[in-house]
Amino acid sequence: MPDTVIDSWSSMVFLKFNGAKFSATDYPVLAKVFPALALPDARGDFIRIWDDGRGIDVGRTLLSGQSHTIMDHAHNMELWTGDGLAAGSAREGVNPGILATYGDGGIVKTDEPGLKVPSSLRALSSRSVKRYGEISGHVGTETRPRNIAFNFLVRAK
Repeated sequence: MPDTVIDSWSSMVFLKFNGAKFSATDYPVLAKVFPALALPDARGDFIRIWDDGRGIDVGRTLLSGQSHTIMDHAHNMELWTGDGLAAGSAREGVNPGILATYGDGGIVKTDEPGLKVPSSLRALSSRSVKRYGEISGHVGTETRPRNIAFNFLVRAK
């Protein structure tokens, strides 16, 4: 720490939490806190102050890491025919069948042979984020970045 910031800190030594190993001979007190003689690697992680029994982040231990998650939620999509039906499309009041998209950029199609999709549509649906398996491992009860639990201390002396 540069002594130009706070003069009383000039004799203190500060180390980065970058996964580096350190010597127990040089830092005996630090070795008691980190007996593996390596600091945690917190580079690129958000710091989340340790819950310490508050009940918001239950079950966390000091310096434990968490992966990112997105809170489970749903989006709505409505679908119905509008007034501006083009020539050759389903007649107003006639069910155009089951309307669906097939992963081709959102083009709406019908499964009913001989029917055409109305030119003016509005969709109503709801789908949970958890439905999609490729992200199920990162769906949780909260939205959070990857983080590490730190203890928040104030130097008293």
